[in-house]
Amino acid sequence: MKTDIHPEYKESTVHCACGAEYTVLSTVGKTNIGICAKCHPFFTGKQKFVDTEGRVDRFRRRYGMEQQQQQQ
Repeated sequence: MKTDIHPEYKESTVHCACGAEYTVLSTVGKTNIGICAKCHPFFTGKQKFVDTEGRVDRFRRRYGMEQQQQQQ
């Protein structure tokens, strides 16, 4: 096996958008992430609905297609 081919791991911090900070071993010093185990809906049990209206419904409403279907 080759020697000295593995990168050096150092203690680094991971910053989440929700404000949580984690200390991990990594090859980079600082990492920013958008979602973590503290704020992810799967782990928290709380579902966050960002878009309650579907894309197709919004398209139909925008171009008056619902009115055409009801008239026919």
